[in-house]
Amino acid sequence: MMERTIIKEVEDLNVIKKNSKRKSAEWAAFRGNKIGMIALWVLIIVSIMAIAAPLVAPYDPNTQDVINRMKSSSSEHWLGTDIYGRDVLSRIIYGARTSMLVGVISVALSSVIGFAIGMIAGYKGGKLDDILMRVLESIQTIPLLLLGLMVLVAAGSNIYTLILVITVGLLPSCARIARGSTLDVKEKEFVKAAISMGSGTIRILISHILPNVLSSFLVISALHMTSAIMVEASLSFLGLGIQPPTATWGNMIMDGFPHVATKPALAIYPGLALIIVSISFNLVGDALRDALDPHISKKRK
Repeated sequence: MMERTIIKEVEDLNVIKKNSKRKSAEWAAFRGNKIGMIALWVLIIVSIMAIAAPLVAPYDPNTQDVINRMKSSSSEHWLGTDIYGRDVLSRIIYGARTSMLVGVISVALSSVIGFAIGMIAGYKGGKLDDILMRVLESIQTIPLLLLGLMVLVAAGSNIYTLILVITVGLLPSCARIARGSTLDVKEKEFVKAAISMGSGTIRILISHILPNVLSSFLVISALHMTSAIMVEASLSFLGLGIQPPTATWGNMIMDGFPHVATKPALAIYPGLALIIVSISFNLVGDALRDALDPHISKKRK
């Protein structure tokens, strides 16, 4: 018994050492991707602005000034004002807070729950695997935007329902990726050795399988942020997402759309913010995939 415990401790130490070396190499590979680093800094700046919105925004996003409505860019209002006289820059900054909040919470929930389901299904196999995957595949047959439309029309528009819909819609892809990675990892020698030494299911999943699927977790989370933000903006544009006067990029585009001919900036500025953040998340996801994918790393060497 004592020998088995010592062997487990030595094994865990070796795994920690290997993981630390691998992480430093992966971070170096990510830093070598200049486009990915630029995109990461864009997201960091946007996130800081979103968190510190009350300090960064020059005006209250909901304060109306009818006298100064539809004003062009000036020293007082850098991006002008909207149809109600509200400062466009302030609303874009607060819109970033809304979009990032919805995106981060929904992606975090879907990734954690989806990967847990996928890892369990892939490791256990059998009927449990079949049942879980069939349920998730039935959800995946419904496009995420259509699923959001149906649920929000039936249940009403609020941020909690929106987060729940996006979370459920992103679950299947997370679970499928985790399941595929788990099926591959569980055939490795170190997992079979852990099973032969009497390690339980939870220990194997957390100590041996999770570290080896974590790279997929990070990549899919970054890419799913784009989907979450786009769905939130689309539903808000259609009037079914987060309701005014709360600032979101989607309802800002909706407010500016009728005035595209006379004041296109009202729709262009929030649209540019949406595009820049979405592309940045995609670029970070691609850079993470290149840095963490072992096949790409071998080619690079």
